[in-house]
Amino acid sequence: MRYLLMILALVAAPALAQQVPQSAAQMQLSFVPLVKQATPAVVNIYAKIMAAPRRTPLQSDPFFERFFSDPFSERPRVQNSLGSGVILSADGIVVSNYHVVGMATEIRVVLNDRREYSAEVLLGDPEADLAILKINAEAPLPFLELRDSETVEVGELALAIGNPFGVGQTVSSGIVSGLARSGAGGGNSGLGYFIQTDAPINPGNSGGALIDMAGQLIGINTSILTRSGGSNGIGFAIPADLVKAFVTQARAGEVAFARPWAGISGQPVDSDMAGPLGLDRAGGIIISGLHAASPFLEAGLQVGDVITHVGGAPVHTPNEMIYRMSVAGLGSQAPVRFLRGGEEKEADVSLIAAPDVPARDEEVLPARSILPDMRIARVNPAVISELNLPLEATGVVVMDAGRFGPRVGLRNGDIILSVNGVEIEHPGDLQALFGGQVRQFELLIQRGDRRSLLRFRV
Repeated sequence: MRYLLMILALVAAPALAQQVPQSAAQMQLSFVPLVKQATPAVVNIYAKIMAAPRRTPLQSDPFFERFFSDPFSERPRVQNSLGSGVILSADGIVVSNYHVVGMATEIRVVLNDRREYSAEVLLGDPEADLAILKINAEAPLPFLELRDSETVEVGELALAIGNPFGVGQTVSSGIVSGLARSGAGGGNSGLGYFIQTDAPINPGNSGGALIDMAGQLIGINTSILTRSGGSNGIGFAIPADLVKAFVTQARAGEVAFARPWAGISGQPVDSDMAGPLGLDRAGGIIISGLHAASPFLEAGLQVGDVITHVGGAPVHTPNEMIYRMSVAGLGSQAPVRFLRGGEEKEADVSLIAAPDVPARDEEVLPARSILPDMRIARVNPAVISELNLPLEATGVVVMDAGRFGPRVGLRNGDIILSVNGVEIEHPGDLQALFGGQVRQFELLIQRGDRRSLLRFRV
Protein backbone atom coordinates (compact mmCIF):
# COMPACT_ATOMS: atom_id res chain seq x y z
CA MET A 1 0.00 0.00 0.00
CA ARG A 2 2.87 2.36 0.88
CA TYR A 3 4.50 1.83 -2.53
CA LEU A 4 1.18 2.41 -4.32
CA LEU A 5 0.80 5.79 -2.62
CA MET A 6 4.35 6.76 -3.55
CA ILE A 7 3.72 5.86 -7.20
CA LEU A 8 0.52 7.88 -7.26
CA ALA A 9 2.31 10.87 -5.72
CA LEU A 10 5.10 10.76 -8.31
CA VAL A 11 2.57 10.58 -11.15
CA ALA A 12 0.56 13.54 -9.77
CA ALA A 13 3.58 15.74 -8.95
CA PRO A 14 4.22 17.07 -12.50
CA ALA A 15 0.57 17.98 -12.93
CA LEU A 16 0.52 19.85 -9.62
CA ALA A 17 3.76 21.66 -10.48
CA GLN A 18 2.25 22.98 -13.72
CA GLN A 19 -1.07 24.02 -12.19
CA VAL A 20 -1.66 27.79 -12.13
CA PRO A 21 -2.89 28.95 -8.67
CA GLN A 22 -6.58 29.80 -8.79
CA SER A 23 -7.02 31.39 -5.35
CA ALA A 24 -5.16 33.64 -2.93
CA ALA A 25 -4.31 30.63 -0.78
CA GLN A 26 -2.89 28.74 -3.77
CA MET A 27 -0.95 31.78 -4.99
CA GLN A 28 0.84 32.00 -1.66
CA LEU A 29 2.33 28.58 -2.44
CA SER A 30 3.94 29.88 -5.63
CA PHE A 31 4.91 33.39 -6.72
CA VAL A 32 5.46 32.44 -10.37
CA PRO A 33 2.20 33.84 -11.83
CA LEU A 34 2.56 37.01 -9.75
CA VAL A 35 6.18 37.54 -10.82
CA LYS A 36 5.29 37.04 -14.49
CA GLN A 37 2.55 39.65 -14.10
CA ALA A 38 4.61 42.29 -12.26
CA THR A 39 8.20 42.11 -13.52
CA PRO A 40 7.54 43.57 -17.01
CA ALA A 41 6.62 46.88 -15.31
CA VAL A 42 9.83 47.06 -13.23
CA VAL A 43 12.78 48.54 -15.13
CA ASN A 44 16.51 48.89 -14.73
CA ILE A 45 17.81 52.46 -14.81
CA TYR A 46 21.30 53.52 -15.88
CA ALA A 47 22.07 57.16 -15.23
CA LYS A 48 25.13 59.25 -16.14
CA ILE A 49 26.01 62.13 -13.82
CA MET A 50 28.54 64.87 -14.63
CA ALA A 51 30.20 65.66 -11.30
CA ALA A 52 32.24 68.77 -10.58
CA PRO A 53 36.01 68.24 -10.63
CA ARG A 54 37.73 67.67 -7.31
CA ARG A 55 39.59 70.72 -6.04
CA THR A 56 42.15 70.87 -3.26
CA PRO A 57 41.96 73.68 -0.67
CA LEU A 58 44.94 75.38 -2.36
CA GLN A 59 43.22 75.27 -5.76
CA SER A 60 40.23 77.05 -4.19
CA ASP A 61 42.40 79.84 -2.79
CA PRO A 62 42.50 82.88 -5.13
CA PHE A 63 46.26 83.37 -4.51
CA PHE A 64 47.45 79.78 -4.98
CA GLU A 65 45.03 78.60 -7.67
CA ARG A 66 47.26 79.83 -10.53
CA PHE A 67 50.15 77.67 -9.26
CA PHE A 68 48.00 74.54 -9.02
CA SER A 69 46.09 74.93 -12.25
CA ASP A 70 45.73 71.63 -14.09
CA PRO A 71 43.61 71.54 -17.26
CA PHE A 72 42.94 67.82 -16.81
CA SER A 73 41.77 68.13 -13.21
CA GLU A 74 39.38 70.90 -14.24
CA ARG A 75 37.35 68.57 -16.44
CA PRO A 76 34.01 67.34 -15.04
CA ARG A 77 34.04 63.73 -13.86
CA VAL A 78 31.51 61.23 -15.20
CA GLN A 79 29.76 59.09 -12.59
CA ASN A 80 27.42 56.22 -13.36
CA SER A 81 24.41 55.48 -11.20
CA LEU A 82 22.53 52.19 -11.19
CA GLY A 83 19.03 51.68 -9.86
CA SER A 84 15.52 50.55 -10.59
CA GLY A 85 12.19 52.10 -11.49
CA VAL A 86 8.52 51.23 -11.90
CA ILE A 87 6.28 52.02 -14.87
CA LEU A 88 3.01 53.51 -13.60
CA SER A 89 1.10 54.11 -16.83
CA ALA A 90 0.88 52.80 -20.37
CA ASP A 91 2.11 56.15 -21.73
CA GLY A 92 5.50 55.85 -19.99
CA ILE A 93 5.32 57.52 -16.59
CA VAL A 94 8.07 55.97 -14.42
CA VAL A 95 8.89 56.48 -10.75
CA SER A 96 12.33 56.04 -9.19
CA ASN A 97 14.45 57.48 -6.39
CA TYR A 98 15.86 60.99 -6.71
CA HIS A 99 19.31 59.79 -5.64
CA VAL A 100 19.32 57.48 -8.69
CA VAL A 101 18.30 59.95 -11.42
CA GLY A 102 17.86 63.41 -9.90
CA MET A 103 21.21 64.84 -11.02
CA ALA A 104 21.61 62.76 -14.18
CA THR A 105 22.45 64.25 -17.56
CA GLU A 106 21.62 61.03 -19.40
CA ILE A 107 19.15 58.33 -18.37
CA ARG A 108 18.56 54.94 -19.99
CA VAL A 109 15.60 52.77 -19.00
CA VAL A 110 15.79 49.06 -19.82
CA LEU A 111 12.75 46.79 -19.62
CA ASN A 112 13.07 43.13 -18.69
CA ASP A 113 12.37 42.16 -22.31
CA ARG A 114 15.53 44.17 -23.20
CA ARG A 115 13.73 47.08 -24.84
CA GLU A 116 15.67 50.25 -24.10
CA TYR A 117 14.56 53.90 -24.00
CA SER A 118 15.99 57.27 -23.05
CA ALA A 119 14.11 59.14 -20.33
CA GLU A 120 13.77 62.63 -18.90
CA VAL A 121 12.98 63.73 -15.37
CA LEU A 122 9.64 65.52 -15.14
CA LEU A 123 9.69 66.18 -11.40
CA GLY A 124 12.20 65.46 -8.66
CA ASP A 125 12.46 66.05 -4.95
CA PRO A 126 15.64 65.21 -2.98
CA GLU A 127 13.86 65.57 0.37
CA ALA A 128 11.32 62.85 -0.39
CA ASP A 129 13.88 60.99 -2.57
CA LEU A 130 11.37 60.55 -5.39
CA ALA A 131 11.59 61.36 -9.09
CA ILE A 132 9.01 61.03 -11.86
CA LEU A 133 10.36 60.24 -15.34
CA LYS A 134 8.83 60.04 -18.80
CA ILE A 135 9.83 57.66 -21.57
CA ASN A 136 8.45 57.85 -25.09
CA ALA A 137 7.60 54.39 -26.37
CA GLU A 138 6.10 53.40 -29.66
CA ALA A 139 3.50 51.14 -28.02
CA PRO A 140 1.63 50.99 -24.69
CA LEU A 141 3.85 49.79 -21.86
CA PRO A 142 3.12 47.34 -19.03
CA PHE A 143 2.50 49.09 -15.72
CA LEU A 144 1.63 48.48 -12.08
CA GLU A 145 -1.45 49.87 -10.37
CA LEU A 146 -1.04 51.85 -7.15
CA ARG A 147 -2.67 50.46 -4.02
CA ASP A 148 -4.23 52.63 -1.33
CA SER A 149 -1.51 52.78 1.34
CA GLU A 150 -4.09 52.98 4.11
CA THR A 151 -5.19 49.42 3.38
CA VAL A 152 -1.71 47.90 3.82
CA GLU A 153 -1.35 45.86 7.00
CA VAL A 154 1.56 44.43 8.97
CA GLY A 155 2.07 40.76 8.20
CA GLU A 156 1.09 40.89 4.53
CA LEU A 157 3.29 39.01 2.10
CA ALA A 158 5.32 41.31 -0.16
CA LEU A 159 7.78 40.98 -3.04
CA ALA A 160 10.66 43.36 -3.72
CA ILE A 161 11.66 43.63 -7.39
CA GLY A 162 14.75 45.45 -8.59
CA ASN A 163 18.30 45.21 -9.89
CA PRO A 164 20.53 44.61 -6.83
CA PHE A 165 24.28 45.02 -7.37
CA GLY A 166 23.64 45.26 -11.12
CA VAL A 167 23.19 41.50 -11.50
CA GLY A 168 19.90 41.91 -13.38
CA GLN A 169 16.27 41.91 -12.39
CA THR A 170 15.75 39.96 -9.17
CA VAL A 171 12.76 39.13 -6.98
CA SER A 172 12.91 38.65 -3.21
CA SER A 173 10.08 37.84 -0.83
CA GLY A 174 9.17 38.87 2.69
CA ILE A 175 6.40 40.50 4.66
CA VAL A 176 5.33 43.99 5.61
CA SER A 177 7.17 44.32 8.93
CA GLY A 178 5.90 47.70 10.05
CA LEU A 179 4.03 50.85 9.08
CA ALA A 180 4.46 54.54 9.85
CA ARG A 181 8.22 54.36 10.24
CA SER A 182 8.93 58.07 10.54
CA GLY A 183 12.43 59.16 9.62
CA ALA A 184 13.71 55.60 9.95
CA GLY A 185 15.10 55.50 6.45
CA GLY A 186 17.54 58.36 6.97
CA GLY A 187 17.90 61.26 4.62
CA ASN A 188 14.17 61.68 4.08
CA SER A 189 13.55 63.91 7.04
CA GLY A 190 10.94 66.10 5.43
CA LEU A 191 8.65 63.33 4.24
CA GLY A 192 10.16 60.50 6.27
CA TYR A 193 7.24 58.08 6.46
CA PHE A 194 7.91 54.52 5.33
CA ILE A 195 6.62 51.00 4.98
CA GLN A 196 9.09 48.57 6.56
CA THR A 197 9.76 45.17 5.01
CA ASP A 198 12.12 42.25 5.58
CA ALA A 199 12.23 41.40 1.86
CA PRO A 200 15.96 41.66 1.03
CA ILE A 201 16.82 45.06 -0.48
CA ASN A 202 20.38 45.78 -1.63
CA PRO A 203 22.21 48.52 -3.57
CA GLY A 204 20.58 48.74 -6.99
CA ASN A 205 17.13 47.94 -5.59
CA SER A 206 16.59 51.67 -5.01
CA GLY A 207 13.57 52.83 -6.95
CA GLY A 208 12.27 49.29 -7.40
CA ALA A 209 8.84 47.93 -6.56
CA LEU A 210 7.40 46.53 -3.36
CA ILE A 211 4.21 44.73 -4.41
CA ASP A 212 1.42 42.84 -2.67
CA MET A 213 -0.06 39.48 -3.58
CA ALA A 214 -2.48 41.10 -6.02
CA GLY A 215 0.40 42.58 -8.01
CA GLN A 216 -0.32 46.14 -6.89
CA LEU A 217 2.42 48.60 -5.99
CA ILE A 218 2.45 49.35 -2.27
CA GLY A 219 5.77 51.19 -2.13
CA ILE A 220 9.04 52.25 -3.79
CA ASN A 221 12.09 50.66 -2.19
CA THR A 222 14.38 53.43 -1.05
CA SER A 223 16.74 52.57 1.83
CA ILE A 224 17.89 50.02 4.39
CA LEU A 225 19.31 49.93 7.88
CA THR A 226 22.67 48.20 7.70
CA ARG A 227 26.17 48.16 9.14
CA SER A 228 27.78 46.10 6.41
CA GLY A 229 26.19 47.72 3.34
CA GLY A 230 24.10 44.63 2.59
CA SER A 231 20.55 43.75 3.55
CA ASN A 232 19.92 42.90 7.20
CA GLY A 233 16.19 42.42 6.72
CA ILE A 234 15.21 46.01 7.57
CA GLY A 235 14.25 47.83 4.41
CA PHE A 236 12.05 50.85 3.80
CA ALA A 237 9.67 51.75 0.99
CA ILE A 238 7.98 55.08 0.22
CA PRO A 239 4.19 54.51 0.34
CA ALA A 240 2.21 54.44 -2.90
CA ASP A 241 -0.06 57.28 -1.76
CA LEU A 242 2.87 59.71 -1.80
CA VAL A 243 3.97 58.38 -5.19
CA LYS A 244 0.45 59.12 -6.48
CA ALA A 245 0.72 62.73 -5.24
CA PHE A 246 4.02 63.11 -7.13
CA VAL A 247 2.54 61.72 -10.35
CA THR A 248 -0.40 64.11 -10.09
CA GLN A 249 1.89 67.14 -9.83
CA ALA A 250 4.19 65.87 -12.60
CA ARG A 251 1.25 65.50 -14.98
CA ALA A 252 0.18 69.03 -14.05
CA GLY A 253 3.53 70.36 -15.29
CA GLU A 254 5.31 70.92 -11.98
CA VAL A 255 9.09 70.40 -11.99
CA ALA A 256 9.51 70.45 -8.19
CA PHE A 257 7.18 68.90 -5.65
CA ALA A 258 5.03 71.55 -3.96
CA ARG A 259 4.25 70.34 -0.45
CA PRO A 260 1.70 71.97 1.85
CA TRP A 261 3.12 74.30 4.50
CA ALA A 262 2.10 73.90 8.12
CA GLY A 263 3.79 76.98 9.59
CA ILE A 264 4.07 75.36 12.99
CA SER A 265 6.80 73.97 15.21
CA GLY A 266 6.13 71.15 17.62
CA GLN A 267 7.33 67.92 19.16
CA PRO A 268 5.96 64.43 19.77
CA VAL A 269 4.13 63.94 23.05
CA ASP A 270 5.98 61.34 25.15
CA SER A 271 4.76 59.43 28.22
CA ASP A 272 6.00 62.10 30.64
CA MET A 273 4.00 64.81 28.85
CA ALA A 274 0.85 62.79 28.19
CA GLY A 275 -0.74 62.99 31.67
CA PRO A 276 -0.50 66.76 32.18
CA LEU A 277 -1.91 67.28 28.67
CA GLY A 278 -4.99 65.16 29.34
CA LEU A 279 -3.87 62.08 27.38
CA ASP A 280 -3.97 58.53 28.72
CA ARG A 281 -0.96 57.53 26.60
CA ALA A 282 1.87 59.00 24.53
CA GLY A 283 0.86 60.26 21.11
CA GLY A 284 0.18 63.35 19.06
CA ILE A 285 2.18 66.53 18.48
CA ILE A 286 2.17 69.50 20.85
CA ILE A 287 2.38 72.88 19.12
CA SER A 288 5.23 75.03 20.42
CA GLY A 289 5.14 77.78 17.81
CA LEU A 290 2.88 79.20 15.09
CA HIS A 291 3.91 81.49 12.25
CA ALA A 292 1.67 84.52 11.74
CA ALA A 293 0.74 83.19 8.26
CA SER A 294 0.18 79.58 9.37
CA PRO A 295 -3.04 77.97 8.05
CA PHE A 296 -3.30 76.17 11.41
CA LEU A 297 -3.39 79.53 13.18
CA GLU A 298 -6.04 80.74 10.75
CA ALA A 299 -8.09 77.60 11.50
CA GLY A 300 -8.06 78.46 15.22
CA LEU A 301 -5.27 76.32 16.66
CA GLN A 302 -3.05 77.72 19.39
CA VAL A 303 0.32 77.11 21.01
CA GLY A 304 -0.14 74.28 23.51
CA ASP A 305 -2.77 72.41 21.48
CA VAL A 306 -2.03 68.72 20.80
CA ILE A 307 -2.67 67.59 17.22
CA THR A 308 -3.81 63.94 17.24
CA HIS A 309 -5.25 63.35 13.75
CA VAL A 310 -4.78 64.85 10.28
CA GLY A 311 -7.05 63.78 7.45
CA GLY A 312 -8.68 61.21 9.70
CA ALA A 313 -5.41 59.38 10.43
CA PRO A 314 -3.47 59.50 13.70
CA VAL A 315 -0.16 61.41 13.71
CA HIS A 316 2.63 61.05 16.26
CA THR A 317 5.51 62.99 14.71
CA PRO A 318 5.87 66.15 12.59
CA ASN A 319 7.03 63.93 9.69
CA GLU A 320 3.79 61.95 9.82
CA MET A 321 1.78 65.17 9.77
CA ILE A 322 3.63 66.53 6.73
CA TYR A 323 3.16 63.17 5.00
CA ARG A 324 -0.61 63.28 5.58
CA MET A 325 -0.78 66.84 4.29
CA SER A 326 1.32 65.99 1.21
CA VAL A 327 -0.91 63.04 0.34
CA ALA A 328 -4.03 65.22 0.65
CA GLY A 329 -2.43 67.74 -1.73
CA LEU A 330 -2.35 71.51 -2.17
CA GLY A 331 -5.64 73.32 -2.51
CA SER A 332 -7.63 70.88 -0.40
CA GLN A 333 -8.75 71.04 3.21
CA ALA A 334 -7.74 68.54 5.86
CA PRO A 335 -9.79 67.86 8.98
CA VAL A 336 -7.52 68.20 12.02
CA ARG A 337 -8.41 66.81 15.43
CA PHE A 338 -6.65 68.30 18.45
CA LEU A 339 -6.85 68.52 22.22
CA ARG A 340 -7.08 71.77 24.16
CA GLY A 341 -7.24 71.54 27.93
CA GLY A 342 -8.17 67.87 27.67
CA GLU A 343 -11.15 68.62 25.38
CA GLU A 344 -11.16 67.22 21.85
CA LYS A 345 -11.82 69.70 19.05
CA GLU A 346 -11.76 69.62 15.25
CA ALA A 347 -11.00 72.21 12.58
CA ASP A 348 -10.60 72.23 8.80
CA VAL A 349 -7.14 73.43 7.78
CA SER A 350 -6.50 74.80 4.27
CA LEU A 351 -3.48 73.16 2.65
CA ILE A 352 -1.44 75.96 1.08
CA ALA A 353 2.10 76.41 -0.18
CA ALA A 354 4.42 78.50 1.94
CA PRO A 355 3.66 82.16 1.04
CA ASP A 356 6.44 83.93 -0.85
CA VAL A 357 5.40 87.17 0.87
CA PRO A 358 6.96 89.63 1.46
CA ALA A 359 8.99 89.37 -1.75
CA ARG A 360 12.33 87.69 -1.15
CA ASP A 361 14.11 90.24 -3.41
CA GLU A 362 17.05 87.93 -4.11
CA GLU A 363 20.29 89.68 -5.00
CA VAL A 364 23.81 88.63 -5.95
CA LEU A 365 26.54 90.87 -4.54
CA PRO A 366 28.51 92.47 -7.40
CA ALA A 367 32.18 91.92 -8.22
CA ARG A 368 33.22 95.14 -6.46
CA SER A 369 31.60 94.01 -3.21
CA ILE A 370 33.54 92.73 -0.20
CA LEU A 371 31.97 89.28 -0.73
CA PRO A 372 31.37 89.08 -4.50
CA ASP A 373 28.91 86.58 -5.98
CA MET A 374 27.27 85.83 -2.63
CA ARG A 375 23.52 85.34 -3.13
CA ILE A 376 21.22 86.71 -0.45
CA ALA A 377 17.45 87.03 0.05
CA ARG A 378 14.90 88.43 2.47
CA VAL A 379 13.43 85.82 4.80
CA ASN A 380 9.78 84.95 4.25
CA PRO A 381 7.71 81.75 4.82
CA ALA A 382 8.77 80.25 1.47
CA VAL A 383 12.47 80.83 2.26
CA ILE A 384 11.98 79.44 5.78
CA SER A 385 10.49 76.30 4.27
CA GLU A 386 13.17 75.91 1.58
CA LEU A 387 16.13 76.32 3.93
CA ASN A 388 14.53 74.78 7.04
CA LEU A 389 15.07 77.96 9.03
CA PRO A 390 13.61 78.61 12.50
CA LEU A 391 9.93 79.51 12.28
CA GLU A 392 10.46 82.97 13.81
CA ALA A 393 13.38 83.87 11.51
CA THR A 394 13.50 87.35 9.98
CA GLY A 395 16.10 89.42 8.18
CA VAL A 396 18.41 88.50 5.31
CA VAL A 397 19.63 84.96 4.67
CA VAL A 398 22.63 83.64 2.75
CA MET A 399 21.27 81.52 -0.10
CA ASP A 400 24.71 80.83 -1.56
CA ALA A 401 27.88 81.93 0.23
CA GLY A 402 29.87 81.94 -3.02
CA ARG A 403 33.64 81.51 -3.10
CA PHE A 404 34.62 84.08 -0.48
CA GLY A 405 31.79 83.78 2.06
CA PRO A 406 33.11 80.55 3.62
CA ARG A 407 36.53 82.18 4.10
CA VAL A 408 35.03 84.64 6.59
CA GLY A 409 32.90 81.98 8.27
CA LEU A 410 29.57 82.29 6.43
CA ARG A 411 27.52 79.29 5.34
CA ASN A 412 24.42 78.76 3.26
CA GLY A 413 21.40 79.28 5.50
CA ASP A 414 23.06 81.81 7.84
CA ILE A 415 20.82 84.75 8.70
CA ILE A 416 22.70 88.07 8.81
CA LEU A 417 21.05 90.15 11.54
CA SER A 418 23.40 93.14 11.64
CA VAL A 419 26.68 94.45 10.22
CA ASN A 420 28.82 96.73 12.41
CA GLY A 421 25.78 97.31 14.62
CA VAL A 422 23.49 98.29 11.74
CA GLU A 423 20.36 96.09 11.56
CA ILE A 424 19.88 94.30 8.24
CA GLU A 425 16.27 94.08 7.05
CA HIS A 426 16.63 93.94 3.25
CA PRO A 427 19.26 92.58 0.82
CA GLY A 428 19.87 96.15 -0.35
CA ASP A 429 21.02 97.10 3.18
CA LEU A 430 23.76 94.48 3.04
CA GLN A 431 24.83 95.41 -0.45
CA ALA A 432 25.25 99.05 0.56
CA LEU A 433 27.39 98.19 3.61
CA PHE A 434 29.60 95.73 1.73
CA GLY A 435 30.10 98.11 -1.20
CA GLY A 436 31.51 101.03 0.82
CA GLN A 437 35.00 101.95 1.99
CA VAL A 438 34.84 100.16 5.36
CA ARG A 439 37.44 97.40 5.68
CA GLN A 440 36.67 95.96 9.13
CA PHE A 441 33.43 94.11 9.78
CA GLU A 442 31.51 92.57 12.64
CA LEU A 443 28.55 90.42 11.61
CA LEU A 444 25.86 89.19 13.98
CA ILE A 445 24.48 86.00 12.43
CA GLN A 446 21.96 83.35 13.38
CA ARG A 447 22.76 79.74 12.49
CA GLY A 448 19.94 77.44 13.48
CA ASP A 449 18.90 78.43 16.99
CA ARG A 450 22.27 80.00 17.89
CA ARG A 451 23.60 83.52 17.41
CA SER A 452 27.26 84.34 16.99
CA LEU A 453 29.65 87.14 15.92
CA LEU A 454 31.93 86.98 12.92
CA ARG A 455 34.78 89.48 12.75
CA PHE A 456 37.06 89.92 9.73
CA ARG A 457 39.20 92.53 7.98
CA VAL A 458 39.71 92.96 4.23
